Amino acid sequence: MIHLQTDRLFLRDWEERDLGPFAAMNADPRVMEFFPSLCSRQESDEMVARLRQSIAENGFGFFALESRDSAEFIGFTGLFRPRFQAHFMPAVEIGWRLKADAWGQGYASEAARACLCHGFGCLGLEEVVAFTAAVNRRSIAVMERIGMTRRPDDDFEHPKLPERHPLRPHVLYRISRA
Repeated sequence: MIHLQTDRLFLRDWEERDLGPFAAMNADPRVMEFFPSLCSRQESDEMVARLRQSIAENGFGFFALESRDSAEFIGFTGLFRPRFQAHFMPAVEIGWRLKADAWGQGYASEAARACLCHGFGCLGLEEVVAFTAAVNRRSIAVMERIGMTRRPDDDFEHPKLPERHPLRPHVLYRISRA
């Protein structure tokens, strides 16, 4: 089922054909540079099961991202309810992860804008957040391109990463319906 579409992309339910490309993406050191570790095939498959469950339970989640031209899986984008303790929780997060060969083509921004329209329109959300490791300039650039703003006093230490881990310092961006 296609949930959202843009001029170049389908944001859709996960399919069995996505498992291999998703696992390859999660095993790519370039894609996973700002994550604590690469993912095994089993970890990737388990993640897809959780993402499917989120979509089924909430009507939204991180959707598989497909090129309309090639029908190729290129990553994921969507809205998600993160599950950890932080000063801004509970919240709905917007996020994305794309295969390295899909970078630099505007896909993340295009898909994220569609998700924001859906979140503020159909879902009636008042605010959406995004966060990443403070050193992840590519994701920060997407956040800024889609109109999100950062207040440095909102930045936080990610509680799922150990003390002094180089990726623990995170920036938080927000955007409101207004």
